[in-house]
Amino acid sequence: MNSLTTTTTKRLLQCLSSHHSINHHVVHSSVMDRGICTNYVKYNMTTTGTGHHSHHDSNPSSLHTTHQEHTNATGSPVDLSTVYDFARQPSAPITLNMVMNFGLKLNKQTLLNSSHWLKEELPKRLGRQVRQLDNLPNGLNLMPSVRLVRDWYMASFNDIYYAKKPKTMEEELHFTKILQGIFTRHHPTMISVAKGVNELKMKLRESIYQNDANFDLAEFSELHTALDSFYINRIGMRMLIGQHLALHEQLTKPMNGYAGLICMNTNPLHVAKDAIEDAADLCRMSYGDAPEVVIIGRTDLEFPYVPSHLYYIFFELLKNSMRAVVENHQGKSLPKVNIIIADGGSDKENISIKISDEGKGIPRKDMHKIWSYLYTTAKVNQDMTKIEEFTDSHAPLAGFGYGLPLSRLYAKYWGGDLNVMSMQGFGTDCYLYLHCLGDKEEVIH
Repeated sequence: MNSLTTTTTKRLLQCLSSHHSINHHVVHSSVMDRGICTNYVKYNMTTTGTGHHSHHDSNPSSLHTTHQEHTNATGSPVDLSTVYDFARQPSAPITLNMVMNFGLKLNKQTLLNSSHWLKEELPKRLGRQVRQLDNLPNGLNLMPSVRLVRDWYMASFNDIYYAKKPKTMEEELHFTKILQGIFTRHHPTMISVAKGVNELKMKLRESIYQNDANFDLAEFSELHTALDSFYINRIGMRMLIGQHLALHEQLTKPMNGYAGLICMNTNPLHVAKDAIEDAADLCRMSYGDAPEVVIIGRTDLEFPYVPSHLYYIFFELLKNSMRAVVENHQGKSLPKVNIIIADGGSDKENISIKISDEGKGIPRKDMHKIWSYLYTTAKVNQDMTKIEEFTDSHAPLAGFGYGLPLSRLYAKYWGGDLNVMSMQGFGTDCYLYLHCLGDKEEVIH
């Protein structure tokens, strides 16, 4: 930590000696209620995530639950030392192939085995999330919205810690309801942490930087690194829990071509088209117009992958491209956004996808900031009050700085990557690399 951020943290701790309460209510308004972004909902169904071809209720009656149902009633809350003990235990990383092959053998014993493994694995991962939240730098760990998220993780740790290891299918159903409750509890995590970042930004600006308009939290590299670790671990946990929930549902409602969340024949063209439709809807709602998107290359490619992960990346990158094009070509003919899909030639391990726009690019002086959760090229409402209108499934068009860094984490999770090249004054090229063999271990911290 450099001297600037060390001094800043010390001064902030002094300013936070009195804790300010805030309203943590999340408003479920948004564009989804206006009949657009239907594919976004489809890819982010709360139970299965297999919504790529599914229109089942996202909370089937067999799994419908509330947080109160799973509050530990027999034991006291686990003490923090126990949580940290689990956090220090090594996790067992998975590969996409391991998860897929396990899901292809779906039967009742499969679900019991899955629940046994999650009973052992989740406390370690939940414990690490608590520890990471406790150690967020620069005072972010003290922000009210971040403390709320930390409370959620402690509650989820208690739920799993005291849950009985299932021996019968009736007990497996109860365990799955606990998992569903945890999955639902953490839906607002991303937006709550984003609110915490904004709280920190406002606190620093008011108390230390004296409302300096040039104050830039994106320069705090320690925050970015810490949030990267927190979010990629979150992706991993939601993958594990979501996979079990999907398998539980598919035992009675089989989905052809799916093993839980994994589609054996994921086609980037089809996923991209869904993302284009939703991104264009959002763009037209915000600006009244949207550029055409052209897809060329290996549009026939199919490989095992998690469609919801790929959709998220496409959706975020296309939102950025469409916004940049419309904002920089107002009153003119809109240049097209181009997507090129390549198979890697002799390299059968990787698939490359390029998304190119003519949205005038990103200033060169800002390129080092684009992977920060604290930087955005969009015009931002300074009080960011509208941040409360969005959860993980209710995404604003732009302005919160999460699209690029989270997209890169989704790519990296299964061994891929995301790079950005920009030509200031012309446009931006995003290069997405996907590892398609499924044999690389998940990336977790």
